[in-house]
Amino acid sequence: MDLVSNLALGFTTAASPANLAFCLIGVLLGTLIGVLPGIGATATIAMLLPITFQLEPVSSLIMLAGIYYGAQYGGSTTAILINMPGESSSAVTAIDGYQMARKGRAGAALSIAALGSFFAGSVSTFLVAIFAIPLTGIALKFGAAEYFSLMVVGLVSSIALAHGSIVKALAMVALGLLLGLVGTDIYTGTPRFNLGIREYSDGLNFVAVAVGVFGIAEILRNLEGEKTRSLVMAKVSGLWPTRDDFRRMVGPVLRGTAIGSALGILPGGGAILAAFASYTVEKRVSDHPEEFGQGAVAGVAGPESANNAGAQTSFIPLLTLGIPANPVMALMVGAMIIQGIVPGPNVATEQPTLFWGIIASMWIGNLMLVVLNLPLIGLWVKLLTVPYYVLFPIIMAFCSIGVYSVNSNVYDLYAVALFGLGGYLLVKLRCEPAPLLLGFVLGPLLEENLRRAMILSRGDPTTFFTRPISAILLAVALAVLIVVFLPSVKKKREEVFQEED
Repeated sequence: MDLVSNLALGFTTAASPANLAFCLIGVLLGTLIGVLPGIGATATIAMLLPITFQLEPVSSLIMLAGIYYGAQYGGSTTAILINMPGESSSAVTAIDGYQMARKGRAGAALSIAALGSFFAGSVSTFLVAIFAIPLTGIALKFGAAEYFSLMVVGLVSSIALAHGSIVKALAMVALGLLLGLVGTDIYTGTPRFNLGIREYSDGLNFVAVAVGVFGIAEILRNLEGEKTRSLVMAKVSGLWPTRDDFRRMVGPVLRGTAIGSALGILPGGGAILAAFASYTVEKRVSDHPEEFGQGAVAGVAGPESANNAGAQTSFIPLLTLGIPANPVMALMVGAMIIQGIVPGPNVATEQPTLFWGIIASMWIGNLMLVVLNLPLIGLWVKLLTVPYYVLFPIIMAFCSIGVYSVNSNVYDLYAVALFGLGGYLLVKLRCEPAPLLLGFVLGPLLEENLRRAMILSRGDPTTFFTRPISAILLAVALAVLIVVFLPSVKKKREEVFQEED
């Protein structure tokens, strides 16, 4: 009964005219940036963070969430029409979706992707609602030692699921943790690592770091590798799938939803990993595996369902534990903190309107996406013809104005430029910046809980191993590290990410 009353509260909040408007803006903007290759949800949300400071907390988070799962929808459009995934998680969709388009079935492929995503998004949002309160109740029993160990698990998992070298991912986490130390000591009030610049006494501006590492760096990378886009067709027709298409997509959609819902909770890249896992599963269970790569319906329906389900369930650790499962969730944590909200289990009890309003808005947003996306395909097709050199100056100006408007601090612009160049260098060195952002966000929380646990135990480090939950979490983190470094697992991991690239 509590679930029903909580959902009623959530829908009442999400269905208010203002929140409906911001949800619509979020999903449309998310679809737009998903359609335009090379921008991405992470960079866009980082750029839009300054705008959300002027909004109510519920409205801003509903809009940011809409951008995230809207981008999962939009990414499939470019993957199918021009064989260029708008989102990393849509890379698998391009394999069979583009082949369907070449055979004159682009409309059916787009519909299959949209319908599969809608079903997966609806089911996974229901799972978020079901598991939210039980997990919140467990999290309320956590002390400082348990939170420290939980964050260690999150950081280790992000290393394991990061692209490329494990050592590089570990280095990125360490760099993020170091950047998080800049500012003032939380207990003594002593300035540290701020190079004598008073403006950095409160630490590096989260928005400046995020916009630089993801936004500016992504612009530089796209300018370097801009390609001429060639559409398969200027007009898409035959949008509704055939009866045979529906028969072929039922199993893959169900399996993809299950895979995505489970993997989306994992820190790192749940939606991306889910899409590849779903494609692998569908190819193995298919009676005709030779069809994959030639326009198989299951090759579109499964991965699209999986990546959307993974995007939705990544909100579970954010809303219940305050732990981000991926870079976008890290940005959501930053948005909550800047709005004066402390992420964690107390949000559900202290701000139920916010908590359940976000969950309810996911259903509304998914419905908006499936209703709006298919009629607007003609508009998205036209947008694909806009050259990137026209877009990037506007994006750069928008980034700079947005970052400066947060604190009216010119040093934040220097930070954006520095981290933009640094982020571009990381890309060239094949170092994924996602673990860096997770380390930067979790660093201060990790330090605070570490020191609090040590103070409560009077300097006894065994407190992390004598408390059962903390000990189990640390054992899980150690097990993940050991498994990732096993030769067979390491080889398979390299093969998966090589396929993705």
